[in-house]
Amino acid sequence: MFLEIKDSFKIILNKPRSVKTFLALCIDLTSCIISFWIAYYLRLGELLPLSQKGGNAILVSLLISIPIFIFFGLYKAIFRYSGLAAIVIVLKAILIYGFVFSSIITIFGIPGIPRTIGIIQPLIYFLLISSWRLLTRYLIGGIYTKHWKKSNLSKALVYGAGKSGRQLVRAMQDSLEIYILGFLDDDVNKHDCFIDGKKIYSPSKLNKLIIEKNVNLILLALPEISRKERNEIIQRLRVHKIAIRTIPTISDYAKGKCSIKDFEELDIDDLLGRTQVEPYESLMKKNIFEKTILVTGAGGSIGSQLCREIIKLKPKKLLLLEINEYALYSINSELENLNKIHDVELIPLIGSIQENSRVKDIIQTWKPATIYHAAAYKHVPLVEHNLIEGIKNNVFGTLKIAKIALDHNVSDFVFISTDKAVRPTNIMGASKRLGELILQSLSDSYEKNSKKRMDTKFSIVRFGNVLGSSGSVIPKFRSQIKEGGPITLTHKEITRYFMSLKEAAQLVIQAGALSEGGDVLILDMGEPIKIYDLAEKMIELSGLSVKNAFNLTGDIEIKVTGLRPGEKLYEELLLSKNPSKTIHPKIYKSKEPFIKLSDLRKELETLKKLVNDNNLKKIYAKLPEIITEYSPKEPILDYTYVKKKDSISQS
Repeated sequence: MFLEIKDSFKIILNKPRSVKTFLALCIDLTSCIISFWIAYYLRLGELLPLSQKGGNAILVSLLISIPIFIFFGLYKAIFRYSGLAAIVIVLKAILIYGFVFSSIITIFGIPGIPRTIGIIQPLIYFLLISSWRLLTRYLIGGIYTKHWKKSNLSKALVYGAGKSGRQLVRAMQDSLEIYILGFLDDDVNKHDCFIDGKKIYSPSKLNKLIIEKNVNLILLALPEISRKERNEIIQRLRVHKIAIRTIPTISDYAKGKCSIKDFEELDIDDLLGRTQVEPYESLMKKNIFEKTILVTGAGGSIGSQLCREIIKLKPKKLLLLEINEYALYSINSELENLNKIHDVELIPLIGSIQENSRVKDIIQTWKPATIYHAAAYKHVPLVEHNLIEGIKNNVFGTLKIAKIALDHNVSDFVFISTDKAVRPTNIMGASKRLGELILQSLSDSYEKNSKKRMDTKFSIVRFGNVLGSSGSVIPKFRSQIKEGGPITLTHKEITRYFMSLKEAAQLVIQAGALSEGGDVLILDMGEPIKIYDLAEKMIELSGLSVKNAFNLTGDIEIKVTGLRPGEKLYEELLLSKNPSKTIHPKIYKSKEPFIKLSDLRKELETLKKLVNDNNLKKIYAKLPEIITEYSPKEPILDYTYVKKKDSISQS
């Protein structure tokens, strides 16, 4: 029966808007007539033909009510979405109608119409026109569908019965993807109470709710609690092997900036369990506020995030140097949108740090006060297979821009380094360590030579893996989980330091402000994380189980593929053993070993000649001579070198 009625409504839905408006008007006219009939019955206790007493009253009622209804926009509403707000509008219209109608009956009178009809009829009229609107919403607006298809929806509990939780439930009341059963809240005073018909449960009852109500999803609505408290809640929920999603801001959801699909992924810091320290405003602004800033590699992961943070700090100008046209276009477009608020002059510049004349021209023209040098080839296997280009860019590109910065009195030069530069086992790490040595030796030489004036302060900021960057494991694992697995990782024991992209960029800016020149600043990455454990955690927080020898019926398998060329099981952040503290709890200073500039110059001249001669064999032998802690674990893997070698051996 209900299905037949619903199908009839669907036919009407396909009609033009004018037809639906006319139909709504006809239903309201009918409701007016019926309301009089019922009002007479309630007043007189008998059913009478309306032609005997009600004709004039009905005519007066329609002449008053329909214009009022039109004025209040009752026929512009989309009835399938009519909710409480629509009923409130109907109530306002009826109150005005009732006042006018009852006044006419009371003051002027209508022959044969009892004055009490002026009170009874508007009340019944309101009930009838509200009821048919709500019935329409029920049948075709999603509530009815959800009632009959509830078994196919994700059944969720909202963790947090505060403002955000309440707003979330109201915003999602028409969702055909998630059905919210109720709330979870740690406040014992709220337990067993109701909000919008949804019960508030104690988190201790979650296991029972999972079994009895088939709950398979938790939505976190806890925007005001600390990161530590949030992580503790996630760890408690993880035991239940249930999917957990965090929510965007309700304003973003309401404005259409996100959808229910955006609830699928927990914040990166939720997965890491890290507690961030709020950035120090004075350090953030020191090298940026009202100054001209240059970011090299502005379209890369860390470079683009640096730009996002820098633009908020109101520099005078922001120069974006990037060799990749599309990457430059993307970050410039994004920053232009942010610039509607911050009003910073943006200058997107295509160019390579290897082009001496291009870099020199940019620095001469714009005279940046601070350079954040993020341009680098950083993917370990790619650099291992393209050895010459890795050295050209990461070593000699850094040398060129550092010299130009010195020659043009750039105040601050911040070099983005990596934990792979510590006791490197691959070309990428070795090239970044050599970049560090260049800046250390330049700084030391100028400090000790009183005849030279050191106007440029070089600082080296070293940190580990940044989550959210290109090639990062979390986006990769998320994609593999969505596809049903398997999750692939290179070794079961591989361990890495991790930090979110935003936190890393903010700490880089603050570290550069703390630098005294020539020192290596180490970002506190917290405890190293075993990648296998991270994969397991992501599977469990997706509401799935790990498929292994102990659980053959699990959902997602974790597959070990073997270490990649140049990859280490463990990464380090320090060469020295005793880093010193700074005023920032997440930033340390370290006095690292380096080479005197006069000696380093000779080594670099030799290396440059070998690079120009494309002599990979001698380059591979030379690097450990310069970087004594470098110990390559692989033979030469450069694609061109290997291909030539194979061709010679075959001939």
